[in-house]
Amino acid sequence: MKKKYAVVSLLAVAGLVLAACSDAPDESTDNGTTDAATETSGAATSEAASDFFACMVSDEGGFDDQSFNQSTYEGLQRAGVDLGIEVLALESHDSNDYAPNLEDMVAKGCDITITVGFNLSEGTKTAAEANPSLNYAIVDDSQISLPNVKPIVYATQEAAFLAGYVAAAYSTTGKVGTFGGAKIPTVTIFMDGFADGVARYNQDKGGNVELLGWDKATQNGLFTDDFTDQAKGKTTALNLIAQGADVIMPVAGPVGLGAAQAAQEDGNTVIIWVDADGYLTTEYGSIILTSVMKLMGEAVENVITDTKDGNFSPDPYVGNLANGGVAIAPFHDFTSQVSDETKAEVAALEAAIQSGELKVESDSAP
Repeated sequence: MKKKYAVVSLLAVAGLVLAACSDAPDESTDNGTTDAATETSGAATSEAASDFFACMVSDEGGFDDQSFNQSTYEGLQRAGVDLGIEVLALESHDSNDYAPNLEDMVAKGCDITITVGFNLSEGTKTAAEANPSLNYAIVDDSQISLPNVKPIVYATQEAAFLAGYVAAAYSTTGKVGTFGGAKIPTVTIFMDGFADGVARYNQDKGGNVELLGWDKATQNGLFTDDFTDQAKGKTTALNLIAQGADVIMPVAGPVGLGAAQAAQEDGNTVIIWVDADGYLTTEYGSIILTSVMKLMGEAVENVITDTKDGNFSPDPYVGNLANGGVAIAPFHDFTSQVSDETKAEVAALEAAIQSGELKVESDSAP
């Protein structure tokens, strides 16, 4: 595989960059050589603006995952356009790409490098320690405590709680399911919130909706141990469907697309997507009940803006329902199938979480 770079004039490609904000990057060719595929989009309206260089390294899901990486990539693209700066993104195909990609960012002179995902924690810490004059931010990890690293983390359990309540209310079989790509905090936090939302529905309604795939009390459940193999996602979803689940929330990046395929083929199962609004980012909008969203693009652009303005801070950004960092997506095609009563109950629960009256707990919470 080749690594590809491009720095492009904003005036020449502003329209293309804006279009890219809704689509994953396409590969292009140039004179770069090394081992990982890369996509970049640059914007420099003046020599002064081009003095600032913002960069990003994906995890193995890649920037076209229609979920986690894509959302952060879009934030980088918007920063390039809005701030008139050069931006560069390197895509990792597996964990072996992390360290070389981070080294490349140092060689390129990036003023801030944003790494996407918990799995880049070790590589980010190593790079930041070796380059104290450069700034870093990492999405979905709060373990690093260095003056040049800013964690961008999310109280995802809050939005997942609302999705779990909706799932339980929607289910006609009395069984809903979830599974993860790996047993890491940024995955299990979704599953904890989802479990509590189902439990809250049962408590409020005297119901007995069963959650398959995750036991919050024991922290045991279903995992594919993979974030790229869609076949594993399909097989796992088919097993949940066979057990009676008619709503499934995969927390597994592109692996979730396999689950969506299984649900679509089944014809009686719907999906709750994660990270982005799957109705807009995937081809499975017609079976997506809602999505548990992390508004990562907005946070990424804000961190880049602060850094460019000389206001970089290692204090963590924690996105939650109160500050708009997390949310559940509209019901889209299912608007008429979610009752007004459920919508009102979800709105009331959201308000209670935002005010602090209702606490949604998770051992994985930031």
